Amino acid sequence: MREALGMAHGHVAYSLRASYGLAYVTPDTVAAWERGQLAPSSAEVTALAGALWCAPSELLGAAQTLREHRLAHGLATQDFARAVGVEHAAYVRMEESGAWQGNERQSEALAELLRLGARDFTAVTGRKDRLAELLRSAVTARWEGYVRPVLKLVPLERATVEDVLDRLYGEYHTRMVATLSWGGTESGAGHSGREFLEGIVDEFWELVGPAGD
Repeated sequence: MREALGMAHGHVAYSLRASYGLAYVTPDTVAAWERGQLAPSSAEVTALAGALWCAPSELLGAAQTLREHRLAHGLATQDFARAVGVEHAAYVRMEESGAWQGNERQSEALAELLRLGARDFTAVTGRKDRLAELLRSAVTARWEGYVRPVLKLVPLERATVEDVLDRLYGEYHTRMVATLSWGGTESGAGHSGREFLEGIVDEFWELVGPAGD
């Protein structure tokens, strides 16, 4: 963005100091932001977007975390917390930890505010690792016992989750049996199974299809 405007690090730093009151910003600060060595604060992202004549979301790329989504919408933590119905201090703790702790009503408000589908909601609220854990257990044991725990993590219909878990279970065991049937060893089957389990969250959303968007 900076290079497209023909600006050096010094030009950006000067603009931030002169127009936005960030007296401490130097060319090295701007360079460190670009290299990912420093993370700009909310105020710094907003000012940087102004200096580069763009929206904050254009500086962030594809938002992944609560903080990145909030910044992409140009909202202060107080405004964001108010919009989703969470106390400010509680929201700040959630953002810092990356783990959403809101209730069902607050979660619905969050998804609506950020326009999140089920897949993005699960990632943004820090539930992806827990989902992976449940899915691995579901396909290596009896999937029926994991429908309710999965439903607590992802905003999907019960019938959809049941269908997808059943299909994941079948796919996992088919791969394990096929590897042995093709003359593979138990270790070969284990490797095939581990590969499937490592990518099981992506497999889950692939089978969910448009309902997860």
